Amino acid sequence: MKYFVIGICGLAALVLVSLLVGAVTLSPHDLFFGQSEKAKLILFSSRVPRTISLVLAGASMAIAGSIMQMLSRNRFVEPGTSGTIESAIFGLLLVTLVAPGLPVFLKMLVSVAMALLGTALFLVVLERAPLRSPLLVPLVGLMLGGVINAAATFIAYRFDVLQSLVGWSTGDFSMVLRGRYELLWVSFVAAVAAYAIADRFTLAGLGQDISVNLGVNYRRTLVVGLGIVALVTASVVATVGAVPFVGLVVPNVVSIMIGDNVRRAVPWTALLGAAFVLGCDIVGRTIIRPYEIPLGSIVGVLGSAIFLLLLKRAASRYG
Repeated sequence: MKYFVIGICGLAALVLVSLLVGAVTLSPHDLFFGQSEKAKLILFSSRVPRTISLVLAGASMAIAGSIMQMLSRNRFVEPGTSGTIESAIFGLLLVTLVAPGLPVFLKMLVSVAMALLGTALFLVVLERAPLRSPLLVPLVGLMLGGVINAAATFIAYRFDVLQSLVGWSTGDFSMVLRGRYELLWVSFVAAVAAYAIADRFTLAGLGQDISVNLGVNYRRTLVVGLGIVALVTASVVATVGAVPFVGLVVPNVVSIMIGDNVRRAVPWTALLGAAFVLGCDIVGRTIIRPYEIPLGSIVGVLGSAIFLLLLKRAASRYG
């Protein structure tokens, strides 16, 4: 409990820094005391919404990755290595071409459906794979995601919407303003639902036979878990674009720290996921200020490096 409180304090410090830094730097005096009209406008129209969206996206994507790892029983599976993100983007592309006038929430539901189909296809491919090596599984997901992304790129090029596709594929919080991030609260609700049934995910992670013997409806738990993952992924992609590797890196770190009990791990996963995304965004805002590097690029570089380290660690373990 003591370490969790320390973690919360660290997250609070990152939140404070996120509110202050950017193209226009605010002082602590602007934040807590007499604020000018300009400072109020920057703070409440941009910085507060952006910080909230970073926390929601980081926490929910980390939890989604944890759920996928438990259900697939593989530490290298997450929405970015299973075709889920690419499927969500493909759904947004299709609905934009077919019904561009639909409200954002309905577009997100179409994206959720496509994310579910893509994740289900990934699981079907795994079931038919001759080998279930822990190192093979993420490679299968990456190849599947590459095929889906190639199809989406071809369609986007054919109908001249490549710019939109690039925007969905790169997580960028620079355009987050008041009134343009509220869809992310859907991911927060999904994360809370995941915590409410976390014990079922822990049992499902033991395998179908064991979980059924312990009284858990395995298929229902699988469908609910994949639904939560799809909902979180689609809401994040539809709002700020793809945020890769958060669901891979953070759950692995938490697993090393406290083990695989999902109910115990969810608070830590949410905390570290939010801190990781916040920290990467702050780096992206400061290293070439007053310009900024999109969050997806920073997370992609750090996440892929950690992913390679985890693969190397697993290769030495499994020979």
